Amino acid sequence: MIRAIDTLSSSIHLLQKRQETTSANLANINTTGYQSTRNFQSTLAEIQFHNYQGGKEANKYLETGKLPFANQIDSTKISSSPGVMKETQRSTDFATSNGGYFVVGLNDGTQIYTRNGNFKLNNLNQIVTQEGYQVLGQNNQPVTIDNWQDLQVRKFDNTDGWTAMGNTYFTSTDEGQLTNGFIKQGYLEQSNVSASDEMVALLQTSREFEANQKALSSVNETLKKATNELGKI
Repeated sequence: MIRAIDTLSSSIHLLQKRQETTSANLANINTTGYQSTRNFQSTLAEIQFHNYQGGKEANKYLETGKLPFANQIDSTKISSSPGVMKETQRSTDFATSNGGYFVVGLNDGTQIYTRNGNFKLNNLNQIVTQEGYQVLGQNNQPVTIDNWQDLQVRKFDNTDGWTAMGNTYFTSTDEGQLTNGFIKQGYLEQSNVSASDEMVALLQTSREFEANQKALSSVNETLKKATNELGKI
């Protein structure tokens, strides 16, 4: 019974993580350039069960089979699928038409990536993010609005090794591939979150929560009987 509580506790903790991911996606459904995330889980290794009821006298070691006790979240993947483009007619708004990412330089020289092309200009007429970070050109130098065609865009085959930094920014262990000529001025790429998919995921998680709660209630009743009734025998 105690093992059952441990198993249910692990399952509920996993469901909580899944719900947090879904909630974050839904909260950013209107965030420009937001990339949705998805959890991938697997079953833990099976444990061998045995008893000593084998043999003619039912006193020998007997393996009774294997059973896994919990699941685990292996990874959280970032979806690189493109979102819908929205025309804004603002000269400092940009979107990539090939699923690529703009390259942004932090103050410490670190390069990060984003699809949020809602930029602005600094006092040098250079294109920067809303936080003031430099949006880099193909030579890794700042770009003025007059030369916006030189903005650097990189495309990635997958999102393995990516880390979300918040505010639609990512770091990557892969530099991706430099691509040119796929930038549209006066457009923004919207979030790639599918509201219907996230609602289905939320409903599924909710039902799994309910199933675990019922199982926990059953275990609790069994323990209560074992404590209050078997002790009287």
